[in-house]
Amino acid sequence: MTSGRPLILGGVHIPFDRGPSGHSDADVLLHAIIDAVLGAAALGDIGTHFPDTDPEYRDVDSMLLLSETQRKVAAAGYAVVNVDATVVLERPRLAPFIEQMQTNVQDGLGVSKGLVSIKATTSESLGFVGEGRGVVAHAVCLLRAQ
Repeated sequence: MTSGRPLILGGVHIPFDRGPSGHSDADVLLHAIIDAVLGAAALGDIGTHFPDTDPEYRDVDSMLLLSETQRKVAAAGYAVVNVDATVVLERPRLAPFIEQMQTNVQDGLGVSKGLVSIKATTSESLGFVGEGRGVVAHAVCLLRAQ
C-alpha cells in the first residue's frame, strides 16, 4: 500500500490514506474478477488483454476494463452466470461498501442483482496483508455458452 494513492475496490473509492500501487487504478478486486471471467472463457488473463506496458491503460478506470471484458467474453459466445469474490484486507473495514461494489460489478458485467457475491475478510495479522502493506482479492466465475 502506498501513501497518497487512492483505495478503489469494486469501482468504489474507499476513504483511506493508502492504496495499492499499479499501472491502472489498481482496483485489485476488479482485476481478480476480470481474470476469473477471462479464465473461465479460456481467453487468457488481464495482462494479455490490458497490458501494463501500454500507456493507454495508465491510470485507467478498471470499471471500463470490466465492461470491455464482458464484451470480449460475449463475443466468444459466453454469458456470466455468477461471480464470487473475496477481498483480503486488514483495514479499512469494507462492510459499508460491499453493496455498492456488487452493484458496480453487476452493472459492468451486465448481470442481474444477486448474481455477484463480494465478501471481505482479514488475514488475522499474518503476512504482508496482515501487516497492512497490501490487499489481495480472489474471484471465481461461472459462465454458460450462449
